[in-house]
Amino acid sequence: MRQSNTVAVTGASRGIGSAVARELAGRGFRVACLSRKGKGVEDVEIDAAIKDRLIAIPFDATDEGSIREALGAAAASDGLLGIVNNAGIHWTKPAAEMSAADFQEMMRVNALGTFLACREAYPHLKENGGIIVNIGSYYDRLGDSVAYAASKAAVGAITRCLAIEWARDNIRVHNVAPGFVATDMNRAFRKDDRFMAYVQQAVPVGKLGQPEEVARVVAAIFSERIDFLTGETIYVDGGHGIGL
Repeated sequence: MRQSNTVAVTGASRGIGSAVARELAGRGFRVACLSRKGKGVEDVEIDAAIKDRLIAIPFDATDEGSIREALGAAAASDGLLGIVNNAGIHWTKPAAEMSAADFQEMMRVNALGTFLACREAYPHLKENGGIIVNIGSYYDRLGDSVAYAASKAAVGAITRCLAIEWARDNIRVHNVAPGFVATDMNRAFRKDDRFMAYVQQAVPVGKLGQPEEVARVVAAIFSERIDFLTGETIYVDGGHGIGL
């Protein structure tokens, strides 16, 4: 059976997910764009040259049935080469004011949602091998934003464990961990001069990253197919995490 050319990208409607979907499509992959609204890429106008390679599929990152159905639809044409688990949420709140429900919601969407998507992708990948890229965060090694940091540290652990367990099935599992990247999530912060001054001082390269930069790292993993690389976290943070 020939290797599939289809990659599923969760949270593909905007930001990093949108950039990843477009970059993969630009490199010739067929991309299943999974999002809650099921409208595919929404934040930019799609280049006509890649439009036919982007398939919009509705998806709920916290619902097992929805995840299974969406990945089944993505694989229906020619199977599945891989999945990029980008769907997630981010907010911050002092730990002393955080409810159990707050903490559980962050873990449910970011950590459990990632695990479930990996698990549901597994049956599609195990026959011919494939690639899983989880989108983590450099917060996984910081002492800030306890629920978010914990959820992304869990994504790193999930990546390592699945990389070992599924290596014999020729499935490679990676964790790409962005730092401060200019997205809708931090649009308000980017209007704050104090925040931007902090970025220039704290990030060694002196600027925010762009979604397209993260997308190129993710797409390179699929394009290069380095079988000896698995289980690692690749930080895309301008040196911020090691420069603190």
